[in-house]
Amino acid sequence: MAITATENDGVSLTTDKISYDLVETDIEIITSGRRRIPAHSGVLAAASPVLANIIEKPRKSHGGSSKRVIKIVGVPCDAVSVFIRFLYSPSLTEKEMESYGIHLLALSHVYMVTHLKQRCTKGVGERVTVENVVDVLQLARLCDAPGLCLKCMRLIHSKFKTVEQTEGWKFLQENDPFLELDILQFIDDAESRKKRRRRHRREQNLYMQLSEAMECIEHICTEGCTLVGPSSNLDNNMLKPGPCSAFSTCYGLQLLIRHFAVCKKRVVGKGCIRCKRMIQLLRLHSSICDQSESCRVPLCRQFKQRGEKDKKMVEDTKWNVLVRRVASAKAMSSLSQSKKKKSEVLLKEEAEDFIRIRKTKFF
Repeated sequence: MAITATENDGVSLTTDKISYDLVETDIEIITSGRRRIPAHSGVLAAASPVLANIIEKPRKSHGGSSKRVIKIVGVPCDAVSVFIRFLYSPSLTEKEMESYGIHLLALSHVYMVTHLKQRCTKGVGERVTVENVVDVLQLARLCDAPGLCLKCMRLIHSKFKTVEQTEGWKFLQENDPFLELDILQFIDDAESRKKRRRRHRREQNLYMQLSEAMECIEHICTEGCTLVGPSSNLDNNMLKPGPCSAFSTCYGLQLLIRHFAVCKKRVVGKGCIRCKRMIQLLRLHSSICDQSESCRVPLCRQFKQRGEKDKKMVEDTKWNVLVRRVASAKAMSSLSQSKKKKSEVLLKEEAEDFIRIRKTKFF
């Protein structure tokens, strides 16, 4: 990038490799330390719309000098020098970002230099620490940098006990109670979201377990497993099948079924927690089952008929929600299993093709 003279504003950006020193500067930047930085109005106006508006204003005389003067104060002189140089050539070193990143973020926001603001937001975010996070958060809010604000909020949330001990937090409590309230509200919302996610995961695990239990009940009553099976298998003197893939769940259900068949408390009408649990599982299966006429699970058809007559059972909102979610979990489980089986078949076919190709090459 280079600068050449024009009739309008004295300079313009071109692709010719001409040194800036060949074009006379027509503007001076004055910093807090009274340092004067010569610059070209065309370059500043092209890089910053705010500087362009300042330059377009009527020129005022400053001590007999014919050059325009723009004051950039409130930040270190070296930070202003880096800022002006960036307007000429958009590059920053790690050392400059480390030393002046916060100041450059403020300057880029004030003078609307978007690409510099993006780089400073990222650079300052990478260097934020527990000690300066409160200061960076305040600056990010002033500079309208939501991504940096969110990063600071998350750091405060994760290290809140340590942040509370910093001078920045103590100053915040004394001078900006509204920001303190926003931070505490963010932490409270984050904790609430975390609790909801944990509860949702627990519920999903429960639905998946119930879905697996429904599949095991069908498997036990249709095919049989190690301890329990359909009566037709026993009549034909067939061998008991071995453990299934979900044996841990299946074995517990088999024990529950055997207890349900011989429980004396259930027979005499006394309450039995295990029998009630078994009845609830059978009722849940009946609510999900869409083949009650041919289903071999005990009491499936009876629960279907009873549910059609009993309006309270139909109108039980919690029960209906449970049925829908278990059915959804069962559908998702069967879908994932079918995908897994398809991938296993494809891998097996690819392995067989590879072996066949190898054999044809060597023989």
